Amino acid sequence: MELAVTQRRENGLLDRTEIHFTLSHPEAGTPTRAEIKKTLAGALNVQGVLILDWARSEFGRTTTRGYAKVYKSKERAIALETPPILIRNGLREKVKKEEAPKEAAPKPAKREPKAEAPKKEEPPKEAPKAPAKEEAPKKEPAKAAKKEPAKKEEAPKEKKPAAKKEGK
Repeated sequence: MELAVTQRRENGLLDRTEIHFTLSHPEAGTPTRAEIKKTLAGALNVQGVLILDWARSEFGRTTTRGYAKVYKSKERAIALETPPILIRNGLREKVKKEEAPKEAAPKPAKREPKAEAPKKEEPPKEAPKAPAKEEAPKKEPAKAAKKEPAKKEEAPKEKKPAAKKEGK
């Protein structure tokens, strides 16, 4: 594998060196992240922590372009880099969730009450329909009697929920 450094930049503000590179690999397939890091560390004489940010193979060619960062200390790298980048470079371990399999067992038990739930839902559905019918007669007397403006204000408020229920 042949390494060519495309761009090298000293970033004094973040205490790191940023490197854009091109890696040629004519006899082999796309190299792994570990192989790329080993090649970079050997060619650049890295004294610190090497973080491989990304590496992409060019379509139809045997070259890989990438971006790496060299920090002077491990603490500085951990403070500045994102958790996924730290996990990919082996500076942090991935958090394992052990609670998920335990929750899977109670789920079948919850399904049985759901079968009973639709039977219980049917009577409440009938209850909202009955008040909607009662609202309709209230609206007609409110229109006939102009003396009661308070009832007219209540009627439109009740109209909106009734219209939404019918639309669903």
